[in-house]
Amino acid sequence: MSTTVVTGEAVVLQLRPASFVVRAAGALIDAIALVLLFLAVVWVLAQTILEELDPAAAQATVLALVVGLLVGVPLAVETLSRGRSLGKLVFGTRVVRDDGGSIRLRHSLVRVLVGIMELWMTFGSVALIASMLNERGKRLADMVAGSQVVVERQRAVPPPLPGVPESMRTWAEVADVGRLPDALVASVTQFLRNARSVPPAVRHQTAGRLAAQVAPFVAPGPPAGVLMEDFLLAVVAERRNRDFRMLSRQQERADAAAERLHSLPFS
Repeated sequence: MSTTVVTGEAVVLQLRPASFVVRAAGALIDAIALVLLFLAVVWVLAQTILEELDPAAAQATVLALVVGLLVGVPLAVETLSRGRSLGKLVFGTRVVRDDGGSIRLRHSLVRVLVGIMELWMTFGSVALIASMLNERGKRLADMVAGSQVVVERQRAVPPPLPGVPESMRTWAEVADVGRLPDALVASVTQFLRNARSVPPAVRHQTAGRLAAQVAPFVAPGPPAGVLMEDFLLAVVAERRNRDFRMLSRQQERADAAAERLHSLPFS
């Protein structure tokens, strides 16, 4: 499920909130990393200066170390990395503001301070309850800071389909393909992308079924003797080509209008 966000610049963003399982796994990795870092630093200090300090000074040193690790390290990492920590890098997530922008120091500080209570002091129970009650899966720190954890990694964009087959070029030049419903175009496109992985018999049957659905929306119909898969590819490719040319003309007109506007003298 994605969340639509409109920024202050009127840009529409699609943000996919990270699931609770992914967030919990990332938080566990961060916690383990902090614990290991704490143990390593304590061991180094024990070999150097802790033995030389009196008990009160040693306790103050350890307390300062704990505060530094629980507050300073997460705050620095999250701020400098713009919302990424070790656990978030592993699972491809990131902390962003509610408007989709990168978090700043104040957002990270709020998340870290509230996180000490809801993650460390309550062993994550408060974060669990808050995430279950929030529609975006936010924990309490995100609600206070105005932030959310979203999935940053996106699926790879599939390669474009081939162009109009050579045997269909003459037909495509005069064909009317503008009435084809978008849902049907999506079904045909998905079939063409996966056709090579489909058994030949099923592939031939599916191509015939889709061609029968497409035929009423195009004119003229497919030429006699043409492969139904070539017909489907020609329809989708020609529709794509015409859409691209139309968008290009619209962009050219918009650029020309903007150029004329900029050339007007200031009043």
